[in-house]
Amino acid sequence: MLGHVTPLPQQPQRSPFSGHMVVCGDDALAQRLAVELRYVYGERVTLVLPPGPDPRRPEVALTGRGRAAALFGRMSSAMSRNGGNGADSGSGNGSGNGDSDTNAGVEAVRILQAHEPSDEALEEAGVDTAAALALVYDDDERNIRAALTARRLNPRVRLVIRLYNRKLGQHLEALLDQAAAVASPGLDPTALDASTTVLSDADTAAPALAATALAGSSKVIRAEGLLLRAAERTPPRDGQVADPGLCTLALLSSTTHDPAGTEGSDSSGDEGPRLLPDQAEVAAATGRGTIVLEAVSRNGADARTPRMGGRSAPLSQFFSRRLRWSALGVGTAVLGLAVASTFTTGDKPLHAVYLTLLDLFAMGDPAIGDPTARQIIQILSGVAGLMLLPLLVAGVLEAFGSLRTASSLRRPPRGLSGHVVLLGLGKIGTRVLVQLRELGIPVVCVEDDPDARGIPVARRLHVPVVIGDVTQEGVLEAAKIRRSRALLALTSIDTTNLEAALYARSVKPSLRVTLRLFDDEFATAVYRTLRTAHPQALTRSRSVSHLAAPSFAVAMMGRQILGAVPVERKVMLFAAVEVAGHPQLEGRTVEQAFRSGAWRVLALDVAPPADRRPDLAAPVPPPQAPGAGTGTGAEQQPGGLVWNLHPGYVLQPTDRVVIAATRRGLAELLRRRSSLTNR
Repeated sequence: MLGHVTPLPQQPQRSPFSGHMVVCGDDALAQRLAVELRYVYGERVTLVLPPGPDPRRPEVALTGRGRAAALFGRMSSAMSRNGGNGADSGSGNGSGNGDSDTNAGVEAVRILQAHEPSDEALEEAGVDTAAALALVYDDDERNIRAALTARRLNPRVRLVIRLYNRKLGQHLEALLDQAAAVASPGLDPTALDASTTVLSDADTAAPALAATALAGSSKVIRAEGLLLRAAERTPPRDGQVADPGLCTLALLSSTTHDPAGTEGSDSSGDEGPRLLPDQAEVAAATGRGTIVLEAVSRNGADARTPRMGGRSAPLSQFFSRRLRWSALGVGTAVLGLAVASTFTTGDKPLHAVYLTLLDLFAMGDPAIGDPTARQIIQILSGVAGLMLLPLLVAGVLEAFGSLRTASSLRRPPRGLSGHVVLLGLGKIGTRVLVQLRELGIPVVCVEDDPDARGIPVARRLHVPVVIGDVTQEGVLEAAKIRRSRALLALTSIDTTNLEAALYARSVKPSLRVTLRLFDDEFATAVYRTLRTAHPQALTRSRSVSHLAAPSFAVAMMGRQILGAVPVERKVMLFAAVEVAGHPQLEGRTVEQAFRSGAWRVLALDVAPPADRRPDLAAPVPPPQAPGAGTGTGAEQQPGGLVWNLHPGYVLQPTDRVVIAATRRGLAELLRRRSSLTNR
């Protein structure tokens, strides 16, 4: 009789790749990042996602929440159509055609399913031979656990970690860098500096989302040490020439100012926005709006943001204005009585104040036999004392009431107007709230979960919050939507954001609306409908994953970007780049280095190479006269950043420049640098 033999456990299949990119995540950011790496940077990508509801259909797992794989395919196909198929030459599918198959993105990216990023899952994804690993789960703890495991499996792998907690991210980055240095003593310092990067999609997207609520059309990027300000200009009238500013960063879509038009995206073709156009394109683009660069400067470390209420809240947080005025009136009466007593009785001022206070509290003897003036003052002091008693009681009650409600949420005040209604206090909404408060913009938040992440932040900043479902009648009215300047609908549910926007527009047709939408096709349909129904109102739609993915992709290539500016549904990147090793920059003039639709040199950092940091926040030498010591013939900011460079200035290998670039343009620069380094 044969005994039953237990089958051997199945061994994880080794990855067929080496030097590839691994992306682990469970939401839209993982999809966007995989598409960015594959179709913009031409990298081989392994995507690790949670299993879908149907194990026989791995493409369903792309979203983790039942989104169709066709969405991923449409994104990748659109990028392939606009950028050509050159990036596909290294794909493993052998088709070389990104246009013919709507599921091209699924086939080009190797997809694995795993409930958790365990040792087995990471080994199957080939982390031990990978060049970089991105951990972009929505759970910070899961990302930390996977990062520690990956550093143990491959001390040299470049880690890009998504964390919401900033302080924890700093400590984790230092810990993982130290582990890499101990495991690989001969690791190059430059590679060690880029071995671990901690990013937050909320921090990356929040400035762009907050900027959409500002009056006017300015776009501001505040990096650690750099401030860039761009402005949107409407098309000039006949016979007029638009102000180009320092340079023209983008031409807006030809349909932007058409009520039935849409915001351009990667699939808009020639009608969409054009990033970094040359002078000929700007001159020929009649009827199009532009985005121009207005200023480039250092964001000084001593720049102070507007004060926000906190633990050291002022006295006005505890006592009402009416009570404070009443107390001032009683104090003035006491002072007047003391002065009158001094002049009528000839008493010393301090003694007169003392006697007045005794009379005020009914502690003095009756002024029998005293002069008439003294008796009158005593009677008036007693009357003032009667007024003081209810004032003291009211003050005590208000103080106790303020202390009791200090931990509760504020309600929108009656006279509030010109504020921003912020819908959703999750990770994104919380960061946008902080950004708006730092800009001094009044905000009213709407959140249906009283335990949401941003509720303590709103309480600390003394921001009014309305708790309720925005789809229910009366919630937006409680947020004073009729008197607001803008609505930011930033929940993670597209339909909720759309419903809130439609209802807000029905209440106030001219309201400025910004929607957080993931799907480009859905955003286009929504945008066209809202613009047709309300042509005079500003409507914007933004995808957080679309704004954040370029930053994560650049970090996986071993670089950092300073910021991103949304141009309709496209993204323009700003980065600090070392000229050395880039043949498209080194030895060329500023004019020759410019490539239309790819990159443009904006400024020159003249800080000594030893003092430079990726965030441009390093100490710099004292300011010089314009053009002195640099040979640029340009204006130099007090911090040592030279902008408005002369077109004939030759870029030296020791220079570091600030550039504006498209996603594909920056990818080309990084690929060229990588190929030269590996020789």
